[in-house]
Amino acid sequence: MMSKKQRLSGETYVGVAHLELHVPEARSLKAKRGPVRSLVEKIRNRHQVLVIEAGHQDLQQRSRLAICALSTSSLDIEARLRRVEGTIDRNWSGHVLSWEIEIVQI
Repeated sequence: MMSKKQRLSGETYVGVAHLELHVPEARSLKAKRGPVRSLVEKIRNRHQVLVIEAGHQDLQQRSRLAICALSTSSLDIEARLRRVEGTIDRNWSGHVLSWEIEIVQI
């Protein structure tokens, strides 16, 4: 039987992308919800990542998303998050204000 330390010795990486979006057509919080929800669902359905709205819930034309991926390879995470970025570029009609990626080994 393997000890706990032996089972946890493999490398695990967590990648988080923070994304700031501008929703110029939104004139209310309700109007913002539709396009943001649609983008979140496309990202979730096409990529193996977790997506949450992580900020600006009270602003009608801004949204902040956090996108998280887990892997045993930092290269896999970076490639996956770059594919997510491509999906956003092809499917988001508003402005992408910022895109930041952080990858850590745990």
